[in-house]
Amino acid sequence: MSNMSPAEMAQILAKGLLSFPVTHFDKNGQFEEGPYRKHCAWLLSFKRLTGLFAAGGTGEFFALTPNEVGTVVAAAVKETKGQTPVIAGAGYGTAIAVEMAKSAETNGADGILLLPNYLMTPNQEGLMAHVEAVCKATKLGIIVYNRDNAVLTADSVAKLCDRNPNLVGFKDGVGDIELMMQVYSKLGDRLTYVGGLPTAETFALPYLEMGVTTYSSAIYNFMPEWALSFYDAVRAKDHGKVMKGLKEFVLPYIAIRNENKGYAVSIVKAGMTAISRTAGPVRTPLTDLNADQFARLKKLIDATKPV
Repeated sequence: MSNMSPAEMAQILAKGLLSFPVTHFDKNGQFEEGPYRKHCAWLLSFKRLTGLFAAGGTGEFFALTPNEVGTVVAAAVKETKGQTPVIAGAGYGTAIAVEMAKSAETNGADGILLLPNYLMTPNQEGLMAHVEAVCKATKLGIIVYNRDNAVLTADSVAKLCDRNPNLVGFKDGVGDIELMMQVYSKLGDRLTYVGGLPTAETFALPYLEMGVTTYSSAIYNFMPEWALSFYDAVRAKDHGKVMKGLKEFVLPYIAIRNENKGYAVSIVKAGMTAISRTAGPVRTPLTDLNADQFARLKKLIDATKPV
């Protein structure tokens, strides 16, 4: 059970880089707790993370059963030992999301990342009811992930914040600058804002100007020192270093990622294998990179130094 208040959790997240660890599977697609915990320990060893998101999008939340999500979250909490907030993924339909939120609280998580609901595109009234049900189900702080079929308007976010003190974070996965500014102008410091577009580093500098002080770095999984160096350049508004990092690594990396659908997670797991810290394959319906793509990614990683 977390002793961290929602406001405390949100304040900590806003101060640094966020990690979304991959979920480790064996060759048969079964969760491997030992390697996963070892990976979390390695990510934490750099002493700079302000949040670890267990079973998030990069952790293949969409491919895990609700019970597996609980197992992954519990493993992250055990390994983190209070060094940084652990944020658990929750999503799908309202009933399942509520169960996941309760499970996360029982397993010792410090907060919830509420991912988009499954399949349907609801109206604002229905979407607000969905978010509110999860907020009411737990004492943990909630970060709503605005993307895909679950996009709240600024007015809806404001109403939810008025009624739910534990709604403390807004993660943007849309890239609609007008909407982002509307939300920020209405809520200001009431929320912590997280950049959540893939790949987040691409948008980090312009988003900083809109009050988005942190973002979720999937690259941190396999290039933690580079990711921290890039984050420092963003926070310092060092345009030269940021552009260097984008040109030398991020944009070529994105080019490989865009060669096939569903590679946003696959390329991160490939990066893990490239540095000899394999996390196993992705689960279907995703597919892994082919041999040529993997070779080009490894060459890119080997040639890249911190900005």
